Amino acid sequence: MGKKMLTEAQIEEIVDRALVEDLGWGDATTEALIPGDQEGIASIMAKEEGILAGIDIANKVFQRVDPALRVAILIADGAQINPGSMIAKVEGNVASILKAERVALNFLQRLSGIASETNRYVKAVEGLPVRIMDTRKTTPSLRSMEKYAVWVGGGQNHRMNLGDGILIKDNHLAALRSRGLTLHEVVTKARKDAPLSLQGAKQRSNLKARQTQIEVEVKTPQEAEEAAEAGADIIMLDNMSLVNMRQAVKSIHGRALIEASGGITLDKVRAIAETGVDFISVGALTHSVKALDISLELTSSSQQ
Repeated sequence: MGKKMLTEAQIEEIVDRALVEDLGWGDATTEALIPGDQEGIASIMAKEEGILAGIDIANKVFQRVDPALRVAILIADGAQINPGSMIAKVEGNVASILKAERVALNFLQRLSGIASETNRYVKAVEGLPVRIMDTRKTTPSLRSMEKYAVWVGGGQNHRMNLGDGILIKDNHLAALRSRGLTLHEVVTKARKDAPLSLQGAKQRSNLKARQTQIEVEVKTPQEAEEAAEAGADIIMLDNMSLVNMRQAVKSIHGRALIEASGGITLDKVRAIAETGVDFISVGALTHSVKALDISLELTSSSQQ
């Protein structure tokens, strides 16, 4: 995915929705207390260590609230930040700064939290031929931004949406097996009936594609062998023990790429990588990440 996939139109649409949510009825406190002509300077500061992500989005929030605000970005996305790091300065109308503050920080804190957590996973498997990937377990309507943050943290993006590849999961198999289809027949049908648009979609993804790729979720080494025999291109080992993962990897023996998924945690991700899988998808990168502590402080103000 990467930064190029996070378009200005996407950013503006999401930012505008967030501002309507927070400023729908105005800012009662600021409007009651702060003179409309008061000018000032605010600093955006890191309060803990991590990887910065979302500073351009935070800048967009300030610009959408008041185009006259001047934002000086001092640290770019992807950089390491530490307690006390000065990330940006915002100068201009104090009321506008205060109205934009919470929405700008919400984006910056959450995306930096995702990038930081992703980076911890990436570092944990450093030196091994495996890729850390995200999932579709994202905040509704924020997927493009959250997947961007994963990329900033050094991870890679799995499917952007349901149209971005074929992943045959347990419920698909249950539905089709009830109609008498074998796994081999399911894989054959998926490849035959896949939308033509998938070829172009896969060319934009992080997975190497020779044709429409078929991924199959399995829960046992025996199912992994069956999926490999059926011609699956990628086999997802779902919630398997390390012993079963090693057995499945040995059984597949290079006939398909292998993804580990389900219950992945930082303390065991390296052991999972050492089983020989190609990808490790981690839902926790986006579905339960802790926001990075970042604040905005008004450092000076004056009335014109």
